[in-house]
Formats: sequence, C-alpha cells, structure tokens
Amino acid sequence: MDQIIGYLKESYNELVHKVTWPSWNSLLSSTRLVLVASLIIALLILAMDVVSKQFVEIIYNI
Repeated sequence: MDQIIGYLKESYNELVHKVTWPSWNSLLSSTRLVLVASLIIALLILAMDVVSKQFVEIIYNI
C-alpha cells in the first residue's frame, strides 16, 4: 500500500512541478491546425472515394 501512495505522490508532484502546460493561445492554435488538417484529409478521402466509385461503375457497365 505504501508503494501505491508513493507512486501517487510522485505522479502528483511531477504533474504540478515538472510538466509544462501549453498556453491558451498555443492550445487554440494547435486545435485549429488539427481541425483544418482533419477537414483537408476528409475531403481528400471523399474525392478518392468518388473517383474510385465512378471508375468501378465504368468498369462494370462495359
């Protein structure tokens, strides 16, 4: 039981004193970047899906 309490104390100490948390502006900037990148990737996958669907329809209609 002492090991668990020691582990929790060390974990808390590390989170409070050793971890550097991002600033609010940095966090917002990173969030925007992830959202834009996700949207671009989703649109690319949609375009590839539409093109492959058309290609398969052309092949099977011959």
